[in-house]
Formats: sequence, structure tokens, C-alpha cells
Amino acid sequence: MPEIYGNTSGLGPQAHKTLERIYRRRVPPDRIATPELVRSLAEASRETKRQVGALVHRSGAVDYVVVGTASGLMLPDIGRLRAAEGRFRALRLVHTHLFSEPLTRDDLTDLTRLRLDLVSAVLLDAEGEPRSFSWAYNVPAPPGGAPYEVVGPLPWGQPQPNFGELIASLEQEFARRGRTREVAKDGRAILIHVGTRKESRAAEQARSGLSELRALAQTAGVDVADTVTQLREHVDPKFVLGRGKLEEVILRAIDLDAETLIFDQELSPSQASGIAAHTDLKVIDRTQLILDIFAQRAESSDGKLQVELAQLKYALPRLNTRDDSLSRLTGGIGGRGPGETKLEIGRRRARERVTRLERELRNLSKKRTEQRRRRTSSNIPVVALVGYTNAGKSTLLNGMTGAGVLAENKLFATLDTRARRLYLPDGSFAVVTDTVGFIRNMPRDLFAAFRATFEEIEDADLLLEVVDAASEEREQHVEATLELLTKLELERIPRLRVYNKADRLESEDREVLESEPGSIVVSATDAASVKRLVERVAFVLSKAARAREDEELEHTADAF
Repeated sequence: MPEIYGNTSGLGPQAHKTLERIYRRRVPPDRIATPELVRSLAEASRETKRQVGALVHRSGAVDYVVVGTASGLMLPDIGRLRAAEGRFRALRLVHTHLFSEPLTRDDLTDLTRLRLDLVSAVLLDAEGEPRSFSWAYNVPAPPGGAPYEVVGPLPWGQPQPNFGELIASLEQEFARRGRTREVAKDGRAILIHVGTRKESRAAEQARSGLSELRALAQTAGVDVADTVTQLREHVDPKFVLGRGKLEEVILRAIDLDAETLIFDQELSPSQASGIAAHTDLKVIDRTQLILDIFAQRAESSDGKLQVELAQLKYALPRLNTRDDSLSRLTGGIGGRGPGETKLEIGRRRARERVTRLERELRNLSKKRTEQRRRRTSSNIPVVALVGYTNAGKSTLLNGMTGAGVLAENKLFATLDTRARRLYLPDGSFAVVTDTVGFIRNMPRDLFAAFRATFEEIEDADLLLEVVDAASEEREQHVEATLELLTKLELERIPRLRVYNKADRLESEDREVLESEPGSIVVSATDAASVKRLVERVAFVLSKAARAREDEELEHTADAF
């Protein structure tokens, strides 16, 4: 028996038969709709007092018959957003409007969001007979223009355009536009920042947040198609943006051929599911984006374990979506009754994996502690490079020690801790360690997972706090670094602030930074300035060593 979709409650047997007969209709490839199909839809609307629609395939067959309310139609799930670049769904919607109203916003949203070939409305008169006809189709939108074109309403019975030729030409145009775009490794995305007006510096925070989110997206291999900023009284608890603004963003994404929405905040599980239920676009937040970068960049087994643990902890509270596939599995002796769902099994296995990873990381942490103890007992001074991501720590490590580690102009280019020997001017040497970069609002799960890595800093004799001197966000980066050092209880360790990338500074700005106590201005790519830094490090270490010796002598004297 053919299935009727949508609002079928309260329909009698005769109405069901009338709706089922619509499946018998066929539409030739050059027509939007035939008189027979329109008469069948109008008859079903008179019978049900509701909007009735047919999703017609290009082959001419009716694939879905849908019943709505008197003023709207909710389409069934017809799959993902696109089958291929530049192609439409190969389905067109022909449906009735009971009160002769033109195509609605919902109709046009379905057209663009679902990439339907075309949406048409049969406008009925007071007696339920076809009065006029209107249709709309997707077009490559000019800047600031609508991504669709509406025709009509026209009196019913007037000649229709050749449907097959119209759709073929539109698909060719969309495909041609798509080929002219440079395609990123992981597709195109729209970046979204939502803030509240009551926050001080809300506009400035939005600007800096989107700038950093753009850098994160580019590091992850995503092409940024557009950015959206919205300042509200309160963040929408379900859609973040609000339903209307979200619809605008979805239409914009379709026009720009973007398949991902990236939010500049951590979405709650309910927000993520609410937005995902409203669109076929991929929806991710800042935390997911950072976790994805870490997953791409982690090389050591230690780093991979930490990233996997952070991802699992992030995903666990979000494993709450139910669908028809989550059927009960277990049964028989000891398992009768409801049993355990696939979802519950997935949660249990995820929790078991989290426990196993935490145990492995604790074991690795013990090994690191033992290595640090041996290093400490040998009285070799340790210098740790810390600072905001992309401040130039790896480049500085290469310049100081000739390490040859990977250094790129990207956020989180290196994740794994590296230790290299630094030869000092007096012939002795120190160990320089490079740690993962900091970032403001570091995801909680990621911070917890990498806490073991940050422990490498605990026994350092000196912290080199590397700051990108040329960044417009320099002060915010310093604040974020100090906040994280405080969380790690490392603010007690002597610290030398290293303003890197001095070659990009104006002479006045450089003089201001050089006058700051406890800091030095260098360029990691300039051998002379790196040499000055090494000499400064040697001086600070020798000064700290003398202070420790004096302290030990005092303790010895007190003992006697």
C-alpha cells in the first residue's frame, strides 16, 4: 500500500484512497505538472481541508504524497543536502494552497535548503478548484540578492516553460560556478559568532573571536566562505542565533556552496541537536574544530591518546540522539524485556574506553615523572617554552638548539612535547622543552587530557613566555597565557617574556617593549637576536643557581 506522509491524523478511509490515487499520476519531463496531477491534488485538498503535495521525480513518477495543515506542509526526510556539486535533488514539489496565498517563506526555504528542482503552488479558489499557478527555482544569486526566482501567480492553464531544459541549464550554471571556486581540503564553511549586547567590548570580542576562528578553520583545512556576527539580548537556548537568523544563514550557505556551520562557542548538546535537526548542513563548534586540529596534528602515541580521550569526553554527553535504528538488541535468557539499545551499548563502550585511556595516560605520566626526577638529580637546568599558539615557539626552539622540528605559520602546528639540548656560552648546557600552545577558552576536556603534558613544565628552572609581538591581540594572548599558567599552578616559576617576531614591529613599538622589565625582544629567524636570548637565558639560570646555592648554605648553617 502506498505510504502517505505528513499530517495524516483524523483522515478517513475515503481521504486515504483519494491521496493514494495521486501515486498513479505521471508527469512528462517537459512539464512542471499535468492537469491530471493538479486535479488529483485539488480533489485531495477538498476532501481533507489541508494542503496536499506531491514530490515528483524527474522520471515523472510521484515519489512522495504529503499532507499538511490548512496553511503549511512539512516535507518528509528525503536524504542529505546534495548528491553532487552543482546538482539538484531531482525532485520537484507540486502542492496546493487553500486560500490563494502565494509561495510562502517555508516553500522557498524548502526549495533552497533541500536543493529541490522546483517548488510550485496550485492556488485554489473558494470552491477548491485550481485558480492560478506559481513556481520558483534556484538561481545563482548576485551579491545581496535572493538565491531563487519566483514566477507568477499566473492563471491556471497558461503554457508552462520546458521543465527539463530549465533544470538542465540551471545545473550547468551552478556546476560552472562551482568549478571556478578553489576547493579546500575539507570543504567550505560559514563562521558564526553570537554574543550578548550587555557584555562590555562585545563588538571587539566578536571581531577577535572570528579572526581566531578563521585561523583555526584554515589550519583544519577549511575554506571560509563567509562570517556572520549577531549580538542579542540573550543567546537563543535552542538555536543560538534564533530561528529566523538561522534560516538566513542556511540560505546563505546554500548560495555559497558551504556545507558546514562553525560556531565560535561551545554548543550545548541540545543546541547542537536543535540546529542539526533544522538543517542538513554539518554543524560543529569551536571545541570540535580544535579537537579536529589536534587529531590531525598528533604524532606520538602519547598525543594521540590525549586527543582521543578529549574527543570521547566531549562526545559522551552528546550521545543522546535516538532514531529508528536504535532498536533493542539483547533478548533470550537473562535478556528478556526491553534489553539494551545500540545507544546504551555505545555509551557503555565509550565510558570503558575513557577509563582505559585515563589509565594509560596515568602510566605515561608516571614515566615522565621518573624521567624528570632523573633529569633533576643530574642538576641539568630546564628551560620550558610556553605561550599562545602560533607565537613562534617551535621556530625559537630551532633557532636556539638547531632542533629542526616542524615550524609552520599555523595554529597548533606542533602538539607533541620535544626536549632538546641548549649549549650555553660557558660550555655547559640546559634542556629546552617545547610544549603545546595555549589558546583562550581552551576546551575543558582538552585541557584535562593534556594536563599530563603540561606537567613537563613543573620542574622547569625558567619559563620562556613567547609572545607574538606583531599580533593585534598581543595583550589578550598574554592574559590567556597567564590564566592557564595560574590554573596549572606554574606562576611561581621564574619567567622571562620573549617578544618574538620583532622584525614585523615599528621602531617605536619595539622600544616600548624593550623597556618592559623582565622581557626581551627577538626575532626567532635572526641569529644575532637569538644569540642575545641565549646569553640572557644563561645569565638568568646562573643567577638562579647562585640563589639556590646561597639558600642551601643558609640551611646548612642553620642545621649546625
